Amino acid sequence: MSTYSSSSSNSSVYASVGSSSYTVVTPGMMSNPRSLSQKDKEQLINSLRTHRVNTVTELRRIEKVFAYLNSPEVTEPMTSAWAYYVNSNNLLNELRGLTRNYPFSSELLDEAKWQVIGDPESARSWNYCWLVLSKIQSEQLIRKHARLLAAKPAMWGGQAPTAAQVEQLATACVNEWTAALNRMLRHWDTPPTTTGR
Repeated sequence: MSTYSSSSSNSSVYASVGSSSYTVVTPGMMSNPRSLSQKDKEQLINSLRTHRVNTVTELRRIEKVFAYLNSPEVTEPMTSAWAYYVNSNNLLNELRGLTRNYPFSSELLDEAKWQVIGDPESARSWNYCWLVLSKIQSEQLIRKHARLLAAKPAMWGGQAPTAAQVEQLATACVNEWTAALNRMLRHWDTPPTTTGR
């Protein structure tokens, strides 16, 4: 693990504002996580605990290294970092960044979070983000929330929309939200679960 000034490298795990330094997951770590020293591991754990890592891509880089290590000391910080990422609206912000024409529904995300919390099967993964995204997909929450949104008079200047208008807007939301969901889920080649499913 190396530390560089914020203008030195684009391969950072996290970057802080201004000219502060940041930690980097080097290509060597990704190809050979065994090269990770105890100090490097502690720095990555600290970056998770202090929430300096705040995108799905950055969290996945660390998760891949930690998954290889399979060490109990990294499980709690990684689990907490994923929960923070979802609950601090970073997941919603990333989804909305992918859905600029029809911003992703916060109500949809909230329902998925509640369903994950109430699902005994949630214990199969340490990754709250993946569980939430998977729940959106498996429960087909996108279509439900797209229709609810499209039927709101507020979406139509206070007027009641026609069935055709509701269908048109719902279809547009479904298409954009589904593309964003699929893009986010592609961060995982295999499910981050104890069962592999």
